[in-house]
Parts: sequence; structure tokens; C-alpha cells
Amino acid sequence: MIRASRRHRSCRAVCLAAALLALDASRLSAQTPTEAPPHFRKLAHTYSIVAWDSATGDLGVVVQSKFPNVGGIVPWARAGVGAVATQSLSNTAYGEGGVDLMAGGATAEEALRAVMRSDTMLQDRQVGMVDARGNAASFSGANTFDWSGGRVGASGGRGSVAGGKGAVLVGRTFSAQGNIIVSERTVRNLAETFERTRGGLADRLVAALKAGQAGGGDKRGMQSASLLVVRKNGGYLGANDRFIDIRVYDASDPIAELERLLALHKLHFFPSERQDLAPITPAIVAQLEPILLAEPADQADKWLSRTQGSANQAFLEALRNFMYWENYDVRVRMDGKIDRVVLQDILAKRRSGR
Repeated sequence: MIRASRRHRSCRAVCLAAALLALDASRLSAQTPTEAPPHFRKLAHTYSIVAWDSATGDLGVVVQSKFPNVGGIVPWARAGVGAVATQSLSNTAYGEGGVDLMAGGATAEEALRAVMRSDTMLQDRQVGMVDARGNAASFSGANTFDWSGGRVGASGGRGSVAGGKGAVLVGRTFSAQGNIIVSERTVRNLAETFERTRGGLADRLVAALKAGQAGGGDKRGMQSASLLVVRKNGGYLGANDRFIDIRVYDASDPIAELERLLALHKLHFFPSERQDLAPITPAIVAQLEPILLAEPADQADKWLSRTQGSANQAFLEALRNFMYWENYDVRVRMDGKIDRVVLQDILAKRRSGR
């Protein structure tokens, strides 16, 4: 049994080494400038948290930076495989290569150490990884700007393991990291808030990001943010794995804008919750029928041609067509019920004249 286990580990090590070679070394070297700019004044210094949700299997990354469109650089994830945040002198090959290695069976730590071995500017990098089994790893290079460091969830399931520059941190569930931040408090807030917050992965990640900013955040201020959560068949109508993919390219308060866009995303892309469904009563018909009789405003043919007075077939068909027109696609029903969240949004928009 012991010899078999050793053979298995040996085979796994060989396979991982082969996988690393197959990544194509040019992907890593292409990310290495021949001459570093005057110590990265224009590069993505930021703070982020990468995490795995044990209840759903979701994987995600949330990030904020004083850098435009940080979402196009830092976050990488693949459903059922893993997630990566690559920052400081960001090397996007860490994202692609790290995810590929985890897809081949590597743990987060193994994938991290593998991509680190081929990086000629390793000490300028900062990266966090988590795999679909909940393993997490983080690294902050010695040349990253202060304050720089990270935290990973403790292996025992409570608390976190902290570390500064030069160390690979290994743990469970999440990896939080930041550089050019005011103090270690930002990363501590990320970790502690993520651990104690309840709800879906996206809500926990955004709560952690807000707490990180409250702890000081990026020394240079705020500019962009991004939230990426992947789930198998969790995308639009189940056709892909991009459960949530939101990027705030440039904003005075990117975290507030990220929150607003997440609420909008939930409205238009999340299916109805059972507790939000209500029978379409005559009172609800009376609220919706004037809208269906008057809209679309710029077209002669309206959703309803005459008053129905009840949730009959004609009314339900008109409501269905209206809801598709208004992009409530995933919440359309034909069973005599309506989602209260959608109803509130419909009425609120018309009260405000939107």
C-alpha cells in the first residue's frame, strides 16, 4: 500500500511537470518586459480575494484597484477547476497557466509553485489561487510595494494564516492579498469579513471587498473593480459557466458601482426564488394592466388591445411578451404567478419615469 502510494505521488509529479512544459514557456516569457518600467508606476497594484464555496462549488474572484479595468487583468476562473488573482506586476499567464494546471489535477499550491518556477520576474508578482477542492495558496514577491502580503483560510476551518513578502501561504477556502495598500488591516478585513459573512459567494466576496476598503485600501485611491463567479451551467439560461461577470472600468467609487451592478445582474440573470412568487391577484392586474395597454410607447400595437380585468390567458401572454421586452427573461412565468422583485422593479421604474 505504501509503495503504491509512492508510485502514485511520483506519477503525479511527473504528470504535473509535463503539464507545466505543455503550458508553452512563451506564455510566461511574453509577460516579462525586457526592461521593467520605473518601478511599476503604471501597473495593477490592488487588493483581492479568491474563494471557493463549499455549499455550491462556486469559484470566484473580487478585486479593486487604482488602475483602470482591473477586471481585464487580475481575475481568472473556470467552473469545477479553480480561480486565480494575478496582480502587482500582473502576469496573466499565471491566470491561464494556473487554471490549466488545476484542470489537470494540480492543487492550488502545486499550480502556484509550478508557474512560479518559470517566471524570471517572480519577486515582482503577487498571486492568489484556489482550486475546486477548496485548497488555497498565495504568494507576494519581495519586490512588491508596501504594504504587501496575504492571508489564506486556516486548514482547521477557522481563522486565517497571514504572511508577508517572499512566502507561499497554503490553506483552505480562500486567499486574500494586496499590495501598495495602507496597512495589513485591508487584507485582514478581507479575510475576517469573508469568513463571517453568510449568503452566496458573490455577496460574501463583495462584503469582503467593502471591508478591505474600510481598512485603508489602495494607498493611491480607487478606480476600478471586478467580480467574477463561475458555476457549471450557471450563465445565461444555463448556456455557459459565467454565473457573474461584472467589470467596473473606471468610477469614482467602483465598489458602490459594483454593488449596484450586482443587484442589476441578480434581477436580470438570477431565476425567481420560491418565496418571491405571488399569485397575480385582481389588485396586481389593476397595477399592471395600464402599463400593458400603454406600452410599447413608440409602437401602435400595444401589449394589450383592451382591458381584461383578470389574469386570463390574454393577460398572461401580454405580460410574458412585456417581460421579455424588458429583459426579465429568466423570471418569465405562465402559471398565474409573478415575481414580487420584478413587480416592484416594474412599478418603481414607471414611478421614477425611467
